Amino acid sequence: MKKYLLIIFLTVFFSFSGFPQLAKYSNEFLSIGVGARSLAMANAQVASVSDVTSGYWNPAGLVQLSAANQVGLMHAEYFAGVAKYDYAAFAMKIDTASAFSASVIRFGIDDIPNTLDLYDDQGNVNYDRISKFSAADYAAIFSYARKSPVRGLHYGANFKIIYRQIGNFAKAYGFGLDAGIQYHLGQWRFAAVGKDITSTFNAWTYNLTEKEEDVLLSTGNELPDNSLELTMPRLILGGARTIKISNSFSSLIELDMNISFDGKRNTLIRSRMLSIDPGLGLEVDYKKIVFLRAGVGNFQEETDFGQKTTTTFQPNIGLGICIKNMIHIDYALTDIGDQSIALYSNVFSLRVDFGKNP
Repeated sequence: MKKYLLIIFLTVFFSFSGFPQLAKYSNEFLSIGVGARSLAMANAQVASVSDVTSGYWNPAGLVQLSAANQVGLMHAEYFAGVAKYDYAAFAMKIDTASAFSASVIRFGIDDIPNTLDLYDDQGNVNYDRISKFSAADYAAIFSYARKSPVRGLHYGANFKIIYRQIGNFAKAYGFGLDAGIQYHLGQWRFAAVGKDITSTFNAWTYNLTEKEEDVLLSTGNELPDNSLELTMPRLILGGARTIKISNSFSSLIELDMNISFDGKRNTLIRSRMLSIDPGLGLEVDYKKIVFLRAGVGNFQEETDFGQKTTTTFQPNIGLGICIKNMIHIDYALTDIGDQSIALYSNVFSLRVDFGKNP
């Protein structure tokens, strides 16, 4: 774990020098996704989501809650358990036409050794001087949705509060807005979501002791300045269709297009102005009790040591079960077959429905 210190500490600290700056991958912990159902379907969700996770994916879906109240929980671990990812949310119907939700997300790496004080004033190594710190990102999302007078049309918005912390060395506060719509037409569902529509910002402040500054300067690093990091808006377009297979079986398929406007990214479709990352998800259910899911997304180009370029992708699968129309337990296995640069992740989530509909 010691080797993670300088990588995380220095990379994060000195990638934010400038005021303000547009960061292409700012607040990326908010792009991972929530809910094992969603992750199993490669994050293709904005058109079909209709539960408590709508507060994350598309707030417009909250008006389709199957119960008056819902609670959602999720835990996942990444990079062989180094990083922990947790999510909790509560949603409720206000009346027959509107709904509200509150969601909390944490993505963090804990117990990182701080070796900046490894040497004492005489230059001797003293392992008792090693302390530990956490690098964690937090987000609180408050969502509101309402049915439109137009039949089948729903709309909603999110207000996000972001807090990011790297031990006692640095912290940032940020705010942002999302907005989304859904339109249901027979067996078809369409959606559009604007993420960070006003450009979400993180205001970073740094707190280094004189000795820590000396260590950084003596190792050839620059001291960080307080800065403002901006996250550019994104647009997600989605379309889904439900298909009845028989009296017992039905299916849903959704295709989403995640469009970013911060320059060329390593995505399937890209240009100098925008990049498009598609995701395709499939769900098959038996009497709405057992669900089998699969998805593919995260298409990227990789170049090997022989300069050969190949296109990789991330396939996912998952399973869900509904108990007495109240308890929903979902599981997702992401990056099966190691087709992308990520590592295997086992994701579990729980959803509980309760209360009578208004």
